[in-house]
Amino acid sequence: MTLNGVIDVSSIVDLSTEHQSLLSRVGEVARGCAERADEYDRTARFPAEDFADLFAAGLHAPTVPTEHGGLGVGPVRGDALTLWLMTKELAKADLSLGRCWEGHANSLLLIDALGAPEQQARWFAGVVERGEIWVGWSGEPQARKPGEKQRFGTYVTRTDGGWILTGTKGFATSATGANWAILLVNTAGPGGARHADSGADSLLMLACDLSDPTVTVDDTWWDPIGMRATVSHLVKFDGTFLPDENVIGPPGAYVRDGWQTAMIPHYAASFLGAAEGAYEYAVEYVMRQGKGADPYVQQRVGSMAVNVESGHLWLRHIARLWDTGRRDEARLAGSRARHVVEHLALETVDHCIRACGARSLVRPSPVERILRDL
Repeated sequence: MTLNGVIDVSSIVDLSTEHQSLLSRVGEVARGCAERADEYDRTARFPAEDFADLFAAGLHAPTVPTEHGGLGVGPVRGDALTLWLMTKELAKADLSLGRCWEGHANSLLLIDALGAPEQQARWFAGVVERGEIWVGWSGEPQARKPGEKQRFGTYVTRTDGGWILTGTKGFATSATGANWAILLVNTAGPGGARHADSGADSLLMLACDLSDPTVTVDDTWWDPIGMRATVSHLVKFDGTFLPDENVIGPPGAYVRDGWQTAMIPHYAASFLGAAEGAYEYAVEYVMRQGKGADPYVQQRVGSMAVNVESGHLWLRHIARLWDTGRRDEARLAGSRARHVVEHLALETVDHCIRACGARSLVRPSPVERILRDL
């Protein structure tokens, strides 16, 4: 068995020369991001330099349509796989970066799908010309964990020319790095998109300029075991005014039209990136240690390769469903893929650790970080 640590993605998913070139550019940026990943994880800081590099490389606007200066990829534009493979490359370098990137790309996707033309022109220009970073926040879980005093939730009230928002959101990814957030808020009370008892029609999507002084970040709450550099802090809104011109789409469109399901395979892409990162680490490690001829090691590495290739095939399958307009099938299959690829990733990391030994879990090994992030 020959161990080379390289998965030939183009042979699995039939990429065009143009797409191969694009992913090569992403991979080049990602290698620089990987060098910073440990420091971002240790300090729990937003990967600002990574986003700056993506902007400088012309990769910062993936789901912005080409007529607005973006790359025009993603499930809205009939090229879902390219977006997901871009995300996979970044998540391979740093899973926290991959998650922040997901939030950015998915927010721009929603603006493309549901935003008014004047909204698109205004906000896409900020992304393409100035490198503005977007994110989407819904998190308002209503059940408190043991010992938790903070209750999450927002209240939105109608006023002349817009809405007034008060309250808090948790798990606010990119809280100290994003310029704009799409807030999913419920006119019926706390709960956001996932935890509210009301129907879909009470859910609004409001774009919020995060430089507003009424928006503050509590960075003491986010102290997790993994995904530290997502800086998914607690964000507080103290009478924040959101004008009508910042309302995205009709009430309830996010749930009623199933836009969350367009993003579920995006999670799978990040999981796949983590798996591929562990696989590449394992192959390099065992070859350096002269263990490539060990049948036990070969079995582990072979299983990892099958898992990574299987994840790519799942993404290709879901992308074809989205790109050919088979949306009902794509939504169901996408949820299956997210579940399967998560398990493939966890199994791959386990194979990596067992093939490489305990030293793979000693910092600054990327495997130690990948395990915690997963």
